[in-house]
Amino acid sequence: MHGAEAALERLCDPAAEVSAHYLIGMDGTVWQLVEESERAWHAGAGEWGGQGDVNSRSIGIELDNLGNHPFAEPQMAALERLLADIMTRWSIPPHGVIGHSDMAPGRKRDPGPRFDWARLARLGLARNPGRTTASHEPPGFDEFRRLARAAGYDDTIPDELLLETVRLRYRPWALGPLGAEDLAVLST
Repeated sequence: MHGAEAALERLCDPAAEVSAHYLIGMDGTVWQLVEESERAWHAGAGEWGGQGDVNSRSIGIELDNLGNHPFAEPQMAALERLLADIMTRWSIPPHGVIGHSDMAPGRKRDPGPRFDWARLARLGLARNPGRTTASHEPPGFDEFRRLARAAGYDDTIPDELLLETVRLRYRPWALGPLGAEDLAVLST
């Protein structure tokens, strides 16, 4: 959507069959659209942690950003406050905070490569990636799939899509074949 007002109109239109619990504008304005205890229609088809129907077991936060530019400071600050409150209310651990791209690989790319996951991780509001360790052996996709499944990803998708999905979250600048760094971000 181009702008928070357009997103609000769509998220509040019953004919659109899409909604979210919250929308955060670039200026940091937060709109609550659905009560947290109610189901919203924000996730769509996908899975996380081996379970489908993410809509029924999550709180959806939409951000006013097309994904091709950095997220505004007021927006990130508002997200941090909101996430901290939600995580406390619902006892959600940092690894339970995910993006559409995490639960719907290939179908969703948001929040996108410009989203500052590392910032949230430093504050304990998202999973902190593991650290790279030196290895002389080329990594294999079997181990990568095992680590991805343990982190919550659907490991039944094709190798390249799984690699792209994990990189979108933890290493959006990375190119080329599977490397030790790709396994490291998944190991904790």
